[in-house]
Amino acid sequence: QLQASGGGLVQSGGSLRLTCTASGRDFSRYSMGWFRQAPGKEREFVATIAWSAGAAYHAGAVKGRFTISRDKAKKTVFLQMNNLKPEDTAVYYCAARQSILLEFAPAGWDYWGQGTQVTVSS
Repeated sequence: QLQASGGGLVQSGGSLRLTCTASGRDFSRYSMGWFRQAPGKEREFVATIAWSAGAAYHAGAVKGRFTISRDKAKKTVFLQMNNLKPEDTAVYYCAARQSILLEFAPAGWDYWGQGTQVTVSS
């Protein structure tokens, strides 16, 4: 139901745009989010957006560099990542949650995509 794509290898300072395509249900009352997990680390929150209203929130580590957005007609969520750093290297996951309230813990999210690898070289 959630299909993530757009990862790849990029040099430090470069940009990537991740795409998450949603299907199979009405997401109008959902929040959509992006998380990431680096090797040996726990999965961490990156950004979230309310599907209907479009209100967005970004983690401090990516604020000002990453932007989450959505295209309601295409049921697609994007994560535009600019000025990438080596510490952004991780598998990035899109997720959906049946609530518009903020939730930063992965356990609070209901549906997950398969992940897409982002590697930033120095």
